[in-house]
Amino acid sequence: MFRPKPIPAGPGQESVWDYPRPPRIEADDRRVRIVCGGRTIIDTTAAVRVLETSHPPCWYMPIAELRDAALAPTGRASWCEYKGQAAYHDIVDHDGRVLAADAAWTYPQPSDGYVALADHFSVYPARMDRCLVDDQHVRSQAGGFYGGWITDDVVGPFKGEFGTVGW
Repeated sequence: MFRPKPIPAGPGQESVWDYPRPPRIEADDRRVRIVCGGRTIIDTTAAVRVLETSHPPCWYMPIAELRDAALAPTGRASWCEYKGQAAYHDIVDHDGRVLAADAAWTYPQPSDGYVALADHFSVYPARMDRCLVDDQHVRSQAGGFYGGWITDDVVGPFKGEFGTVGW
């Protein structure tokens, strides 16, 4: 099996290869903004990050802080061996018009150790107009399945890129 060679973290950077497995949740008070459908749907300093070996962080924001948008269940679900069952959502305006289809997920009843994710949501950055962390534009994790947020302060290589299936 191919063993990835971690990129050395520079000053002010984190390597995803120093993140734990099982994943760790940590509060982060940096400003997180998401623009979807031409509107800012969240602007918060109350996000949490999920940090897992080989993955860029997934950022989760309080559902209660959504503005000018709502989450509409799609009926799709997936299972995480650590966090439990995820439920997927469209992001809709207050008239029910879809701004981004199947673009967000929640853990309505997260597993023990992950209860901080209850009442929070995350998004696929590629399906948003833009996601920002402290005014830095977020890049999407490759592969389409994972929802990691790549910023300049995180180095990989990252799961999801070409050739990472066996990791």
